Amino acid sequence: MRKLWKVAKITFLGVVALVVAAIGALLVLRTYRQHVTARALAIHSRNGIDEGMYIRIGGIDQWIQIRGQDPGNPVLLCVHGGPGGTWIPLTPLFVPWEKEFTVVLWDQRGTGKTLETTGASIAETMSVDRMAQDGIEVAEFLRKHLHKDKIILLGHSWGSILGVHMARQRPDLFYAYVGTGQVSNMPESQRMGYEYLLERSRKANDAKTLKALESIGAPPFDSMEKIVTFFTRLQNYEADFQALPAVGTLTSPAPHYSLWDEINRIRGFATIPTLRVYQEMLSTNLESLGLDFRIPIFFFQGADDERTAAPLADEYFKKIVAPHKEIVFFERAGHFAVWMQSDKFLHELLTRVRPLAAEPT
Repeated sequence: MRKLWKVAKITFLGVVALVVAAIGALLVLRTYRQHVTARALAIHSRNGIDEGMYIRIGGIDQWIQIRGQDPGNPVLLCVHGGPGGTWIPLTPLFVPWEKEFTVVLWDQRGTGKTLETTGASIAETMSVDRMAQDGIEVAEFLRKHLHKDKIILLGHSWGSILGVHMARQRPDLFYAYVGTGQVSNMPESQRMGYEYLLERSRKANDAKTLKALESIGAPPFDSMEKIVTFFTRLQNYEADFQALPAVGTLTSPAPHYSLWDEINRIRGFATIPTLRVYQEMLSTNLESLGLDFRIPIFFFQGADDERTAAPLADEYFKKIVAPHKEIVFFERAGHFAVWMQSDKFLHELLTRVRPLAAEPT
């Protein structure tokens, strides 16, 4: 018996040693990749901008990152999805954009580095109205800090809700609004997504998904568990979810993105937003805000988007009245076209949107 215990103890210690060694190797690899990426991302142009800072927004410190090769370029404020979906780990994807725009990534209330400085209690202050106002304050700061008349506004998913609110409330701040993964009528979009998931899982004989859908019932969902179950199952049948670039893993290439930042990314996306915030998002119908806009409106939508249904975004777009409007569908792309077809996305920004952002001389 004593011999068996000794063997078990040695085996256990051996497994622990292997796990520790594996984690150590991943951390070394992560550090090396970040070092390589940091060199690749370095901005060497004479007047280039590479800033990361906390600014006072909505009564709290919120983090923004500002990067660009030429301060004369238009400013592009990116309003991320989620709630909680920080884009800062994806900085390497935006390097080509930084040649043509000054790209601003903002960690919203309850997200990433902003969450780090406020703590979890901030969740109770999260709402569409509060966070749209936060976004307006960020835009006002950028105009002054970067000496710009106006900026371009880009909103993705949840960020497209905030973006529409911002564009309608303060059109004087923006040259144009660009929506992607554009929300329109979320109750109807969920209904369509649920039916789509039923159909696809039946064709695939996916008993686990069918059972999960039966357990949560059709939307609207009245608990976080049901919401999480629905979107977790949906992602298995989305056009581009499985091919998404790695975000915030141990081997994340984003420079200056620590393991603590990764923990806050997970917290901000998975545990901070309350049921109230999700229900507010999932009950959104942006048509109720009105259809008249005073700035140019662009929708760059994945043709196969099932989270924010592309046909509904198209219906919403057709009803909008604006000084100028265009919609572009990205074929073979879903909810994450902004990342999965980032080169094409940049091309559309350059040809359709950037010309509107000419600063007065």
